[in-house]
Amino acid sequence: MLRSGFIKKATGLLLASVMLATASFAPVSAAEGKSFKLAWSIYAGYMPWAYAQKSGILKKWADKYGIEIELVQINDYVESINQYTAGQYDAVTDTVMDSLTIPAAGGVDTTMVIVGDYTNGNDSVFIKGKGKTMADLKGEKVYLVQYSVSHYMLWRALQKAGLKEGDVETANIADADFVAAYNTDEVKAIVAWNPATSQIRKLGTASEVFNSTELPGEIQDILVVNTKVLKQSPEFAKALAGAWYETLALMQKNDAKGIEARTFMAAASGTDLADFDSQIATTAFYYDPAKGAAAVTGPEMETIVDQTMEFSFSHGLLGAKAKDKGYIGIELPSGKVLGDKDNVKLRIDPTYMQLAADGKL
Repeated sequence: MLRSGFIKKATGLLLASVMLATASFAPVSAAEGKSFKLAWSIYAGYMPWAYAQKSGILKKWADKYGIEIELVQINDYVESINQYTAGQYDAVTDTVMDSLTIPAAGGVDTTMVIVGDYTNGNDSVFIKGKGKTMADLKGEKVYLVQYSVSHYMLWRALQKAGLKEGDVETANIADADFVAAYNTDEVKAIVAWNPATSQIRKLGTASEVFNSTELPGEIQDILVVNTKVLKQSPEFAKALAGAWYETLALMQKNDAKGIEARTFMAAASGTDLADFDSQIATTAFYYDPAKGAAAVTGPEMETIVDQTMEFSFSHGLLGAKAKDKGYIGIELPSGKVLGDKDNVKLRIDPTYMQLAADGKL
């Protein structure tokens, strides 16, 4: 899922212009060999990376494979993916949809290697005032990160409520501005994700008319790697998977080490432990790598991918050349390709999760 704000995502988000131009850039590791860069942004589902770096867990796993991994926080979620697409990073934390609509649509062959979690209440639709329902969105301007998974969730929420997208107007804001925007008189409805979701709930001035618990397993937070880099250096993905699952195993404990880990993650995301634990409660982490691998190999994944393709095409996010939702091919773990088999730019690979599950990292 996506996720903090200097640069806003504009309509179509540079798809046909800047991203296609930058897609020819080589990933950073192509020239540096054994040195790799991972970009991430502030969001509950990505905070374990911050602790993996602080604790030395990430370095330990990098050392095991004789490589170096630089973890870089980008203060705007969309910008982190743009920079990955431009070849400045070898990997990035994002979502399936954003992997499709930014790097894949920009011509950068990308592989998902870890599904970290799915949002289970982290993402919400709010309307100011008590007793509101989805029906009250009709005719309203809804503020959100346009063409992100927030927009996708709104699309699905409107479908479930028997409304059309044309029944609302959307306005773009950056994720770092969620709470500030909500606190203005202008904003009556907003779609946000944590930590902003938690902060807006605490204000007690809005009705939460829809949240991601109503789309179980559908909005997944993942880690993707440039496919060329992955093929040349699979040890990079192995080190990332090793560090990720060691950190998850630690953070779910309620002993001194687990509390210390979550306290650090809370502070790094600008909140306290109690609030961060409440965010964790609405983030369905795949603590067991076998369950993560199963989540992307099951039949539900094909449905999720198909819906993602439909939304992306219908909102013009696959580029000017796209004539239908299958313009870009997405390869499932079974080898089946949804979309154009001659234009596969997004691949879902459970290999590294399964290696972790089997204790073979």
